[in-house]
Amino acid sequence: MAKETKIPQIDLERRKQLQNEQAEIREKVELIKHQILVLSGKGGVGKSTVAVNLAVSLALAGKRVGLLDIDIHGPSIPKILNLEGNTIEAKGQALLPVEVTENLKVMSIGFLLRSRDDAVIWRGPMKFQMIKQFLKDVEWGHLDFLIIDSPPGTGDEPLSIVQLLGNPDGAVMVTTPQEVAVSDVRKCITFCRNLNLPVLGVLENMSGFVCPKCGQRTDIFKSGGGEYMAKQMGVPFLGQIPIDPQIVQSCDAGQPYVYHCSKSQTAKAFERVSNLIIELDNNS
Repeated sequence: MAKETKIPQIDLERRKQLQNEQAEIREKVELIKHQILVLSGKGGVGKSTVAVNLAVSLALAGKRVGLLDIDIHGPSIPKILNLEGNTIEAKGQALLPVEVTENLKVMSIGFLLRSRDDAVIWRGPMKFQMIKQFLKDVEWGHLDFLIIDSPPGTGDEPLSIVQLLGNPDGAVMVTTPQEVAVSDVRKCITFCRNLNLPVLGVLENMSGFVCPKCGQRTDIFKSGGGEYMAKQMGVPFLGQIPIDPQIVQSCDAGQPYVYHCSKSQTAKAFERVSNLIIELDNNS
């Protein structure tokens, strides 16, 4: 007679713990109507700038927005929003995100570091646990949108957040026009398709420079590469964001660009993208 195999008690307890954690995450996520990732295959394309200005645009439109920074090794959201030095408060077992305005809440590992110069030296499992805590323990409350700023590439962080959310609405791809950036975004689109994550569209950042004095356009990094790639890959093209020196100044000063430079061509381009995202809410 075959000997009965007993499941070790520790395995049963771990399985129960995991089930409880998944239930807690589902409970939190159910309060968030739409979850949108901002992805890029290449660093330095302005992904975090896009994530911040998209979140601020949605908040200015009256939407309840959460901005989650899962760039564990290079969190830049606190700097861009002038939130450096803020610390996370606890309410019972829950962590309270930092409130920028009544409609905008932010969470980043940057709030948990002792100094902005601290380096996070973690392997994949620790990053997964941190991202899980951002979803399970943070008191996001009812949100219309959760915008998730991911690090470049298709590694642990974007994979973890997609698996933990279960069924996010989709991803916005950020690229610059050069082929060296566009080729990496192609890989990101393939990543999304392998995970059944809808690609909401491609945004071409740093697409030409419009002189603020004469209005003449100069394509410093070429132009149209993101639009051409989107057509090749069969995904929507969300538009072009021109180079604007005021974006750099706004990020360094911690002042959201779309709020302080709302009349510029670049701010209007961000607004067009946010309006496309808002359609998700209107059609839900």
